[in-house]
Amino acid sequence: MIYEPAEDSFLIQKEVKRLAKGSVLDMGTGSGILAETALKSKKVKSVLGVDIKKEAVEHCKKKIKNKKAKFIVSDLFSKVPRQLFDTVIFNAPYLPEQKGEIWELSTDVAGGKHGYEIIERFLSAVNEFLASDGIILLLFSTITGKNKVDSLIEQHMMQSDQLNKLKIAFEQLYVYRITKSRFRKLVEKQGVSKIKPLSKGHRGLIYTGKWKNKKVTIKVQRQDIDAKGTVDNEVKQLKILNKHSIGPKLLFYGKDYFVYEYVKGDFIRQYFDKKETKRSDVVAVLCNVFEQMFAMDKLGLNKEEMHHPVKHIIIGKNNKPVLVDFERCKPKKKVHNVTQFVQFVISGKLMHHLERHKLRISMLDMLNRARKYSERKTRENFEEILELLR
Repeated sequence: MIYEPAEDSFLIQKEVKRLAKGSVLDMGTGSGILAETALKSKKVKSVLGVDIKKEAVEHCKKKIKNKKAKFIVSDLFSKVPRQLFDTVIFNAPYLPEQKGEIWELSTDVAGGKHGYEIIERFLSAVNEFLASDGIILLLFSTITGKNKVDSLIEQHMMQSDQLNKLKIAFEQLYVYRITKSRFRKLVEKQGVSKIKPLSKGHRGLIYTGKWKNKKVTIKVQRQDIDAKGTVDNEVKQLKILNKHSIGPKLLFYGKDYFVYEYVKGDFIRQYFDKKETKRSDVVAVLCNVFEQMFAMDKLGLNKEEMHHPVKHIIIGKNNKPVLVDFERCKPKKKVHNVTQFVQFVISGKLMHHLERHKLRISMLDMLNRARKYSERKTRENFEEILELLR
């Protein structure tokens, strides 16, 4: 069974006629209508048609006799040769799966349990096959979930514009042109590859990638919020803090983005709860974080959020705590890094994690010593805080 051209095929075909260029990859080629359309353009040099069904590939090979065309069987990119394409076309299966649906029909129209899963797999891999200035022509439906598709595009450091739409029956079809974002082009130019989404923060989007055979983290300023310059501020502070062995190692940066060494490890509470973590490890980690806080106090830089740093401290190699997320870090006359971390240590957010290791800290003594330190931020007063841990 080969998917016969319908309204969706004809809608995206218009954009293929207009925009296809260079080397073209037609994903899920089916009947070959879009591959054939691309081949008619003078701007197109070659076309590779891909389909999971052998039947579809054999059909295209017999029907389309053109030296510039080639057709192969592949589940998305699994068998696609490693090269960069100028145009990638995907009239994606986008409907939610139906129970009892036969495989032949399912592969034509169903995009997964919710309808967007195949598009998600496609977007997670396509950048490794897309030229820097290449374009993706993607068709999907409101049934797939427009907001979900928009979110997936952003997650993979890409951008889109809507080229066309068509209302049919109970759905609306969309054709998007998708390109690599400015940030993705910049970091790829520096040699970063295998970029994957990691998390979405209040002010930044975070990704992982490979650079010089090492795993790295990429942080990009969110463009959909009012706060601006938070990522550039973080770069400014990391350049200072790295000189004092604080924060992840900054590798390179540009306007609204930077790349730093990936920190592998556990967040502080998860680390304290690991079976192999010893009481002495817990004490060493707390003392190390306090030392970093004391150093920041001396530098006159206030990190902020250290009263609840559950995702700001990662315990990496050799049980070393690494502080992350310095977006709000700024110079201040009155700094409170040490005293904020005191609040965290004696709070309910951490106390029961410490009790697992029979580490009991006098709240009253800690508060009194923190007040004394707050009045005079001397090494002597700081050591009195550490004594309660040791």
